[in-house]
Amino acid sequence: MGEMIRFTAEIVNTFHDILQELFKGFGFQLNDKELHFWIFGVLGIIFFLFIHVLFKWISTLSITGISFLYTFTVLVVIVFAIEIQQKITGRGNMEFADAIIGLWGFIAFFAFYLFFRLLFYFFFSFNKKRKKSTKYRT
Repeated sequence: MGEMIRFTAEIVNTFHDILQELFKGFGFQLNDKELHFWIFGVLGIIFFLFIHVLFKWISTLSITGISFLYTFTVLVVIVFAIEIQQKITGRGNMEFADAIIGLWGFIAFFAFYLFFRLLFYFFFSFNKKRKKSTKYRT
């Protein structure tokens, strides 16, 4: 996990340096905070527009899909924050596999949730149809 963070940090640092040089080439002298303002502002609005369209489409299918995606995203942040905290404090081992297995735990429990939800849905829809058909027989 530590190697992955270092590798990711190296990619981000390289990208940061390239962007600073690119902005300098266009005549902008941006400090680090100004660069963050512009880059995250642009990336954020691009992500927002993409996610907004995606979630509008998913909402036509089911709100459960949006709830799942939001929960999964929050859990990704929490899981990696915990792994980084373990590295900083020395309590526990910081491993990428721990983060992945934690996320698989959520997916497994969510699968059980969906199974029981579908089971109840089919049970109640079957009973509703059965009551309608017996109602008209008498």
